[in-house]
Amino acid sequence: MHIRYRDLIDQTYYFPQEEFSLRDSELLFHNVDLNQLVAQYGAPLKFTYLPKISENINRAKQWFKSAMDKHNYPGNYYYSYCTKSSHFKHVLNEALKNDIHIETSSAFDINIVEELKKEGAIKDDTFVLCNGFKRAQYIENISRLINEGHRNCIPIIDNYEELSLLEEGIEDKFKVGIRIASEEEPKFEFYTSRLGIGYKNIVPFYQDQIENNPKVSLKMLHFFINTGIKDNAYYWNELNKCLKVYVRLKKVCPTLDSLNIGGGFPIKTSLVFDYDYEYMVDEIINQIKLSCEEAGVDMPNIFTEFGSYTVGESGGAIYEVLYQKQQNDREKWNMINSSFITTLPDTWAINKRFIMLPINRWNDPYERVLLGGLTCDSDDYYNSEQHINAIYLPKYNSDKPLYIGFFNTGAYQETIGGYGGLQHCLIPSPKHILIDFDENNELKTKLYKPQQEVGEMLAILGYENN
Repeated sequence: MHIRYRDLIDQTYYFPQEEFSLRDSELLFHNVDLNQLVAQYGAPLKFTYLPKISENINRAKQWFKSAMDKHNYPGNYYYSYCTKSSHFKHVLNEALKNDIHIETSSAFDINIVEELKKEGAIKDDTFVLCNGFKRAQYIENISRLINEGHRNCIPIIDNYEELSLLEEGIEDKFKVGIRIASEEEPKFEFYTSRLGIGYKNIVPFYQDQIENNPKVSLKMLHFFINTGIKDNAYYWNELNKCLKVYVRLKKVCPTLDSLNIGGGFPIKTSLVFDYDYEYMVDEIINQIKLSCEEAGVDMPNIFTEFGSYTVGESGGAIYEVLYQKQQNDREKWNMINSSFITTLPDTWAINKRFIMLPINRWNDPYERVLLGGLTCDSDDYYNSEQHINAIYLPKYNSDKPLYIGFFNTGAYQETIGGYGGLQHCLIPSPKHILIDFDENNELKTKLYKPQQEVGEMLAILGYENN
């Protein structure tokens, strides 16, 4: 009779997988011994496996290179990282090792760019694509960056007022992009994205404000789909509409030479994950080429802006099961030593799933449980199917500690959760560990930041910490 947890996984999934394997009854992540990590640093903890960032960047670069070679596509490909996914310096430093470019979304992003320029991580030829709705500070920072000589800073125009504001602040000629206000998926509460300029208004806007403006040249058309790059009718329909706008615009705008196909690749959120990245890239390049050839216009350089895809699969969180509560005949609640609301806010904010696996005791019998966090909020729980079904874990035993890991959590969780600030019910932020390889290709770990202490919270709240 198969009653061990590892038997359950073997019967349900193909296992081991690329990033997950077992050593005896303990889980390895990219061959990193997670139990050793807990033994050294304790739990709860978060970790960032930095090599995964470079790996994903170079995979995407290869997919686009292969597709462009296959279709004899004459344009260049530029990989950009959306800093809003994770602004941490260790993330940016790892990503920028790979000859990539940067997409920003708010004023302080530019300050980060300037710091990275001082250190040589961002070069003068690095594209800095400035998205988002731009108010005074953002405009001022963009203008300063361009005035100081960063000619590859490209503000992406989001509304009709921004161009004149940029003209006031920028001293010399500069380049811009225009963002298309794409139509949202039918299930959304609203019909059109609040960001960008409508499809029908792009060409008139160019002709009215840019065509005869000696100070401004249009370089890029930016297309973004909120739900990401997916093989469905909605995505291909929106891409086709975008290409029609590009063709119309290119015919009247000779300086337009780039198409930014924003909207990211999905990341693995389950052990059952099936997404053909190579096919999607190949078909996108094919569609762009066919549209341009049919219209008789030059094919654009291709920019992508990948945030979650870049950093998401590098992150993880490990918790200890503190206690089990039998609440009724059917519900067993395993209480973790942290909070889902504070450390994995996407689990309750947008019902996002992450891969969840125990990191020890795989040879033990399993049971059906629910996972609860430490706060007093009823939303502080997690299960495997977006709050529909319970999950299975090795049976609780007060004499045998159980540790559980959540994987591919590297995008957005820290900033949405208010990293370094106040947390719901004053639950402290866990310690954060960086995992990398040294110059001898030996695995190394580093404590990036210890667990948040009471003094930090009291200071924020205005109490004196005597």
